[in-house]
Amino acid sequence: MTWLLLVALAVPVVVAVVLLTRAPDGLVRAAPLALVPVVAVDLLGPAGGVVLRLDLVGRPLLLFVGVLYAAALALTARSADARTASRSGLLLVAFVGTATVLVAADAVTFLAGCVVTTVGAHRLILHPRTVTARRAGRLYLVLAVASDAVLAVAVVLVVAAGGLRLADAPAAVAAAPAGGVIVGLLLLGFGIKAATFPLHGWLPIDEAAASVPVGAVLSGTVVKVGLVGWLRFLPLGHEAMPGWGTVLVVAALVGAFGVLVPGVLTDDPEVSLAYSTVGQMGFLAMVVGVALGAPDLAEACVLTAVVYAVHHGMAKGGLIMAVEVWERYGAGRARAVVLGGALVLGLAITGAPLGSGAVAKYTAKRAVGDAPFLVDVTAVLPFVATVSTLLLVRALVLLRASGHAGPADPDAGLWSWAVLAVGGTVGTWVLAWLWLPPEKVPGLDAVTAWGAAWPILLGLAVAGLVLAAARAGVLPAWTRTLRIPAGDLLEAVARGFDRSADGSVDRPVDARTRRDGGTIGRSTR
Repeated sequence: MTWLLLVALAVPVVVAVVLLTRAPDGLVRAAPLALVPVVAVDLLGPAGGVVLRLDLVGRPLLLFVGVLYAAALALTARSADARTASRSGLLLVAFVGTATVLVAADAVTFLAGCVVTTVGAHRLILHPRTVTARRAGRLYLVLAVASDAVLAVAVVLVVAAGGLRLADAPAAVAAAPAGGVIVGLLLLGFGIKAATFPLHGWLPIDEAAASVPVGAVLSGTVVKVGLVGWLRFLPLGHEAMPGWGTVLVVAALVGAFGVLVPGVLTDDPEVSLAYSTVGQMGFLAMVVGVALGAPDLAEACVLTAVVYAVHHGMAKGGLIMAVEVWERYGAGRARAVVLGGALVLGLAITGAPLGSGAVAKYTAKRAVGDAPFLVDVTAVLPFVATVSTLLLVRALVLLRASGHAGPADPDAGLWSWAVLAVGGTVGTWVLAWLWLPPEKVPGLDAVTAWGAAWPILLGLAVAGLVLAAARAGVLPAWTRTLRIPAGDLLEAVARGFDRSADGSVDRPVDARTRRDGGTIGRSTR
């Protein structure tokens, strides 16, 4: 099975090389098929080896990553951009890096996958060749290289402690004399990759600069590299580290709720969606923090984190793609498909009953219910859905105000996105039924449904009041003009460096201007 996985990963590598060098006609549209061998091997079942392995963590994540990248490639192939082939090749490079992270059996291979992901993501961010893209690429590269450097030190310490194989890494970290230092390095290095507060600023900046399919994979898959790193290396279930666990839980909760302000005070719908991702990754970081502080809850938290990651990756990646799907197909014969798919994805992100978010958030609440922290984690979790609802409403308002529905007829790009929208919900429920104990899967009773619905209704009520007040002209004047730049804290630091370098500030392009020089709502990417 290991050699099959190697062959399967070699296929997108070869296609990527060809796309980046020769790009023969027809290969761009066939690029999604390069991921079929990886998905097929993943479906065959678990596999173990010295370098690569497919286990209960990697298999479901690899499946959703393959589906999401295939949809991004299909949507990219429908672009009229002359540089579509190179973008498709870079998407395949990023996929290979992420897939390597998911199937790595040893620490060195895992770190190599992180580096390849960094290279692919960086080149994708730079791909539009605009001033905004170059600036965003610089900021991403600085943070990503810092992350990889910190992780290289951590990996050296883990290997020295006997954790070369990832199966042995958590126990090795727990037994290492410098275990606390290693955990701190792992939290920092993977925290950057997971866009966890206060290390999150790169994601909104890059979402504003990259093309829509690239933004979808950044929010859907690239940030999951940080989560997988925590699950692979942290001593979850081996040693209680309540200090580090509390630090991660507090940072995660601050991020989950703090994203509301910059996510609302923006004029770019994709920035709002990026901050929603930061909040959702805060939710996942909180689950990991609970597992780190309470070893007896670790197993349930790990399973929950994987289920939640599958849900979020499919739903958020699809929702970001919906921006371009609407711009391309929203006024054509497929309008109902576009609206229906966007509704399914939006309800999934907020955690509405029957959606993928409902099962993911229910399992998370059950997993952390006995967490020994000063803050009642389960009491505040529902309000994460309220924040998500407000951010999605803001994104919808911005998209409606500035976007224009396109008249294109249905094609492979649309149908791949529709499969992603429906498959994310179905796949999350199937994974929960197959993997989790029955008591951790939500029922269909009225009490469970109301528990999932009331945070969303609260968010809609607050949004409705704000919109009504805005139309009545009773909101303070500053609410109409105050905007927080994408990246917030990171942007403030970057501007400080810009000033110190040459006395001027390299300001981002106005959010109303598209990353490629067009206007929002026109598919000029």
